[in-house]
Amino acid sequence: MTHVENELNSQPECWIRAAEQAERHRGALPEPGERVAVVGCGTSYFMAQAVAALREGTGQGETDAFAASEFPHGRSYDRVLALTRSGTTTEVLELLGALAGRTRTTAVTADPGTPVASAADDLVVLDFADERSVVQTRFATTALTLLRAHLGLHTDAVVTDARTALATPLPEGLVRCTQFTFLGRGWTVGLASEAGLKMREASLSWTEAYPAMEYRHGPISVTTEGTATWMLGTAPDGLAEQVRSTGALWVEGGLDPLAELVRVQRLAVAVAAARGLDPDRPRHLTRSVILAP
Repeated sequence: MTHVENELNSQPECWIRAAEQAERHRGALPEPGERVAVVGCGTSYFMAQAVAALREGTGQGETDAFAASEFPHGRSYDRVLALTRSGTTTEVLELLGALAGRTRTTAVTADPGTPVASAADDLVVLDFADERSVVQTRFATTALTLLRAHLGLHTDAVVTDARTALATPLPEGLVRCTQFTFLGRGWTVGLASEAGLKMREASLSWTEAYPAMEYRHGPISVTTEGTATWMLGTAPDGLAEQVRSTGALWVEGGLDPLAELVRVQRLAVAVAAARGLDPDRPRHLTRSVILAP
């Protein structure tokens, strides 16, 4: 079994631990009413989008999400929350350095023995969710689970759905599809983008991701027999029927959207295997992007 498979299969247990630790980390995480920016790179950026939508949607305060390299330094925030598995990503460390002394910062990481430990004002360590793989799975979803629990949005049903996602066969014919589109609404738009990234990284698949209501505004033109459209969350009325009428495979996300992401991770590994690829060795990628001075 690959590192990716081992790690994605461990997610239910990681989520339980993260939810149990949410109260202990409360002082390091955004407080209700704070104006917050959540930042990251790659997968962590897409998790940041999900966190921002969830936090603002629950009325806990204005919350934005940015790729660390695109942070708007002209804006004022009470706190910047950085998600970084490795704790070594250049863009995150440079941003935290630029914010030092003027904006409170919190980093959520898997490795406390990295530069991010001294770069941020507050540190949350999820070392039990660290990974050997280049392709992120359990750290990203565990960090999001911690933050969902912090917002009062995590339930035991999410873990149950994750176990279902790991045990249930993938839809018939899905692995043979030539193109995959992932759709989301609200906080699941970030999850849809992450789903597409997982498929690209692990299996070199042609993937796209959109807000669900935007799909009709052009992207549906590439949908046809042999393609798949996967909805993470509740689909807009009529969209499933419209996609099916193109001849494409429609995948209804009936589980909690975070558990649906686990199903996509499984699909990425399955497609990689079908194509003779090693998901532990994604093309052109390293575990952390560290740029030379």
